Amino acid sequence: MPAAGLERTEAFAHLRFARMGPRKLRRVADAIRGKSVREALVLLRFGGIYAAEPIERLLRSALANAENNHSMATDDLFVSRITVDGGPGGGVTKRLDPRAQGRAAFKRKRMSHVTIAVSADPPKNVRPRRSGASIALSTKASRSRAAAAAAPAPAKRQRKAKTAAGAKS
Repeated sequence: MPAAGLERTEAFAHLRFARMGPRKLRRVADAIRGKSVREALVLLRFGGIYAAEPIERLLRSALANAENNHSMATDDLFVSRITVDGGPGGGVTKRLDPRAQGRAAFKRKRMSHVTIAVSADPPKNVRPRRSGASIALSTKASRSRAAAAAAPAPAKRQRKAKTAAGAKS
């Protein structure tokens, strides 16, 4: 238990040696940075991104740490900080990939370390959104608009006009 007056304001959770590249995880981390925990959990659960699963488990771990270790109310917490760093030794596990004519090429399987902090206070300065892909919940209307835009327009069939000579025979 912390001494009187030295109450914790943040709870942390660490994920080390995640078998996923940092770029994939950073896309998800940027999407939830500064959001309330409830909103972040909804985004992670229904965003449809493969990299969201380990970050969702990590966020739930940080919530459990806040509740059990620091006696914080989990209802009104925010994702105050989240960092994604490369793993050890350049964050790469090397694998051989067979190529033509007996050659081999290296595949670099990257690893990541993720740290997340939740706090009761909303973050003061959140980094501006970067351009590029994001994760966002899609609504039914936006999905139907996207499907209509992607689908080609049905081709109109034209009937041949019957001629008098064709009708007689």
